Amino acid sequence: MNGFVHLNVHTEYSLLRGLCRIDELVERASDLGMDAVAMTDLGVMYGAVEFYKQAKRAGIKPILGCEVLVARGSLRDRMMRGEEPYRLVLLAENLAGYRNLLKIVSEAQLESAGMLPCTDKQALKRHREGLIALSSGMEGEVAQKIQQGDLLAAEHAANEYAAIFGKGNFYLELQDHGILEEKQVVQNLVQLSYKVNLPLVVTNAVHYLLPEEAPVQDVLACIREGRTIGEENRPRLLTDQYYMKSDAEMTALFSHFPEALHNARVIADRCNVELNLNETHLPAFDLPPGYTEQTYLAHLCEQGARMRYGNPGPEVWERLRYELDVIGSMGFSGYFLIVWDFMRFAHENGISTGPGRGSAAGSLVSYVLRITDVDPIKFNLLFQRFLNPERISWPDIDIDFEFERRGEVIDYVTAKYGADRVAQIVTFGTMAARAAIRDVGRVLDLPQSVVDTTTKRVPHFLGITIGKALEDDEFQKYYQTDAQVRKLVDTARQIEGLPRHTSLHAAGVVISKAPLTEYVPLQRGAEGGVVTQYSMEVLEDVGLLKMDFLGLRYLSLIDQTIEIVKQTEGREIRFAEMEMDDPRTFELLCRGDTDGCFQLESSGVKHVLRELRPSSFEDIIAVISLYRPGPMENIPTFIKAKHGEVAVRYPHPDLQGILEDTYGVIVYQEQIMQIASTMAGFSLGQADLLRRAVGKKKRDVLDEQRAIFVDGCLQKGYEERLAHEVYDLIVRFADYGFNRAHAAAYAVLAYQTCYLKANHPAAYMAALLTSVMMSSHKVAQYVDDARRMNIGVLPPDVNKSTYRFTVENGKIRFGLLAIKNVGVAAIQSLVQTRRKQAFADLVDFCERVDARSCNKKAIESLIRAGCFDELHGNRRAMLLALEEAVEQGRVKQKEHDDSQMSLFGLIEGQGEQKQRKFILPETGDFTVRERLEMEKELLGLYVTGSPLTPYRRRMEQIADKRIIELADTPDGASVTVCGLLRQAKKIQTKKGARMAFLEVEDTTGLAEVVLFPEVFKRAEPLLDTEVIAVRGRLQQRGDEVKIIADQIKAIEPETNVEYETRAVNDARAVNDARLVNDARLVNDASLVNDARSVNVQAKGTGAVQEQAVVYLRIRPEDESRLAELQQVITRFHGTLPVLLFYTATRKARELSERYAVAMTPQFVAAVEGLLGQGAVVKKMRKN
Repeated sequence: MNGFVHLNVHTEYSLLRGLCRIDELVERASDLGMDAVAMTDLGVMYGAVEFYKQAKRAGIKPILGCEVLVARGSLRDRMMRGEEPYRLVLLAENLAGYRNLLKIVSEAQLESAGMLPCTDKQALKRHREGLIALSSGMEGEVAQKIQQGDLLAAEHAANEYAAIFGKGNFYLELQDHGILEEKQVVQNLVQLSYKVNLPLVVTNAVHYLLPEEAPVQDVLACIREGRTIGEENRPRLLTDQYYMKSDAEMTALFSHFPEALHNARVIADRCNVELNLNETHLPAFDLPPGYTEQTYLAHLCEQGARMRYGNPGPEVWERLRYELDVIGSMGFSGYFLIVWDFMRFAHENGISTGPGRGSAAGSLVSYVLRITDVDPIKFNLLFQRFLNPERISWPDIDIDFEFERRGEVIDYVTAKYGADRVAQIVTFGTMAARAAIRDVGRVLDLPQSVVDTTTKRVPHFLGITIGKALEDDEFQKYYQTDAQVRKLVDTARQIEGLPRHTSLHAAGVVISKAPLTEYVPLQRGAEGGVVTQYSMEVLEDVGLLKMDFLGLRYLSLIDQTIEIVKQTEGREIRFAEMEMDDPRTFELLCRGDTDGCFQLESSGVKHVLRELRPSSFEDIIAVISLYRPGPMENIPTFIKAKHGEVAVRYPHPDLQGILEDTYGVIVYQEQIMQIASTMAGFSLGQADLLRRAVGKKKRDVLDEQRAIFVDGCLQKGYEERLAHEVYDLIVRFADYGFNRAHAAAYAVLAYQTCYLKANHPAAYMAALLTSVMMSSHKVAQYVDDARRMNIGVLPPDVNKSTYRFTVENGKIRFGLLAIKNVGVAAIQSLVQTRRKQAFADLVDFCERVDARSCNKKAIESLIRAGCFDELHGNRRAMLLALEEAVEQGRVKQKEHDDSQMSLFGLIEGQGEQKQRKFILPETGDFTVRERLEMEKELLGLYVTGSPLTPYRRRMEQIADKRIIELADTPDGASVTVCGLLRQAKKIQTKKGARMAFLEVEDTTGLAEVVLFPEVFKRAEPLLDTEVIAVRGRLQQRGDEVKIIADQIKAIEPETNVEYETRAVNDARAVNDARLVNDARLVNDASLVNDARSVNVQAKGTGAVQEQAVVYLRIRPEDESRLAELQQVITRFHGTLPVLLFYTATRKARELSERYAVAMTPQFVAAVEGLLGQGAVVKKMRKN
């Protein structure tokens, strides 16, 4: 063909700079009769392989290219000067050019130090082979020099590029998008071409496919820049001519430059890249001398089999030989060695790994190599479901590592194979339906109410599209009757699904035998690591080894629980030595008490557990497999069959061995394979192909496979009717059947978490809370669960808490990292400082903890969260004094930093504390409710008590759901919840009726309740009630859950029940300040009487005044505790003088002012815990 070819095209992968979706680009080129088209995204090659494959499929030549940014001068100069770069279009003429393009793009991305990714002319010289360069449009260097009026500089630049790329490989690019300045540049470029003898080429900078899409491209640019369409100076394409023009349109536009038009075809004909998509690039494993990959793998497997089984039987050896033969024949021995090696590293370094994931758990080779921890022989798992010798495909071994240490394994792999050969994998965030509507609404500057209402019309379901949402009659009517809404929705539909940004794949890591830039372009991730520009699917296309290194929170949780049990109970838990038959574990499962247990904590699963009453590990595997859309419909049959309520039926007695564990129900994919093998004589490999084929539900395939299956059954002597019945069962369950190997591996983790919760509840719940401590609603949920298990939860404390939740005398102590506004640096400084000596009071804390790490806001949060309650107790007083305490701390730390402390001061600091001028103000504390609300604000829940305590029993009688359980409750279900009425927002409808939106909160979460007018009329008098019960219909809209109320009732508190005050220790039981004034609490009344005889010289000579003083009773047996008493007195520093009354001599001794105390319930309790009941009394004395 001799037609025009577009060589400057920006697709969707230019990320908000191009509107051309790849499939539509290829289709449009075909419609225009073009046999070739280029892809030249700005600075990236994300879509190159996808474009290549789709173009090839459509019979169109793909021209792979990129519009790169070129630094003015060297890249180093550009970094120093911060100059805007030029643009240059590069096209790959051949495979060498493609690989050089990969290198240029990668180097630009990796070396630009956070600036726009630029290359420079030195890099272009290094990687010029096989590349054709075009001078780009108005932002190219030659055009820029012309616009500046410096024609000599333009000539110099053109000659420089010509020298870099060689004769005939650099073209001056002519563009005309209807811009006056562009036309002037074209004239100068033509003259320059004649002068320096450089060829011209015509292009159109394609950013969208059709002229009517220009406004949408404008919206896209505004989204990119965060601007609105009405802003005058926003970045934009200046005309509507940046679309994919036809050959005729381009010929008409450049009729005076026929050679330049023809050169587009010349370049297209020169570009012939053929990608080798069938090659694999597995890195070579470093083998010991004398071994091949196959023999070394066999050697390791033999060792592993003896480690796993002791003295393996024939069944083990036979299966191992079969698997090794298949792995070797498929060329995957090296793959298994690579996985074995990094798993060995993890095990040797104490990094926890999961029992397995996916079909890999069905491999005996994986088991004996300790890649997985599920015995495939014991659990009847099929290797062919993992690797099918009759269907060549890469093995897929995904590994779970403990979340915190996953990075160590990636670092090991990187060090072993080379930093240039290991990278993580890109993924793309696309504009989902609701996000597209919001973005477009903002750009068009539409009223927020219109945008919100339109967005809410789109259900919050995974994979929902605007088109699908418009099938709803109400949405369609709303769309048709409002022009603003139509423009909003129509524009959003045109950008919906476009890539918006890149991010890091959660688990993917790629390993290559050669530097990755031989096969894939690279870039920096958000955290600075190296990331591929090709997605996971594309990496498989180009033959690179991809593995999933997943971080699993529950592995860390199990490890932490085991460590807590070891520390607090002195017991070692070794799951490898246990059978999975613990009675307490199965009792917990039967109760459905599985909040926080792996895979088993949704309300639906808990209901199934209570109905099923699991009695074996097989039941756990089945529950994990059945509780999913589709197979769920078989749960009632499964449960009834287990309990003997219905007879277990098998299609044929020969299938009993296959279906016995699942009570006649097909649950697993492996069962389908076994049925096909047993009845139709299929090999397991053929059976796996059958399973895959019927799962696609294509009529021709179904009919073809039916004939093969039935014929096989007939040959084995089964009736034709039975063969058809069983085939129908296979077709029905092909979509629903679950991978048994995956389910068995996950059931192991599920069992382990249930075991720990059942047998070591405090340790497990502490570790569980630590694992979710950055999610306040999850913390609230699990704290509520712990309390229902009668595990006390203690508030955070500056002297006792660590980062994590810990176990303290069978109770759980709150972790400091769960407190809002308190970061890791503050906690690190606090904990390190505390190791030397416990904090005595607030000012001691401020003086010793690094103020740069723990600022005033953090300390205020610690106070409000109750962390200082054991030192002072009066949160209001501490907050009032905080400014002064922080300043005193700052001064003290500055003195220390300046080395201005005297030798005397240092000595004094090691002995008795230096006298403090800092004194807490005498003021009443916050009310109990105010303190609780502070805890709620900073911790996400009430810790020391709850406003709901007086209502709890009645709430439990009325409610059928906790609010946390609503998300797992079916849409439309009738529910009743109880809780605090947090907010009641009353509004008036368009028809003048009144209604309300309520926020109701129980101990697990917050629910939105809608009161429509009729219900509102009845309920309005109750909207000032503190605690209410709500009955209504649940409305699920994706993540949004509401209750449409039909009844509201007030709940009255029980009489004589106060706000619950949960004891931190015995000191917290003291909750009435009258204690310190009641002389009846003093066992030795002589202390009170004789105190009057103590002769204390009054200060000053004015009028006689009374002063409060504190007497502490010291019995002979108490004198050995005076050092401890000194620490207690120091902790509760205040303004009241202290006198020690010695019962042996019946004399009192007044301590110096530095030992004045704050008379708080905590102080009384601490002293009485040391000296016995009645050891403290406060009296008035005359000065």
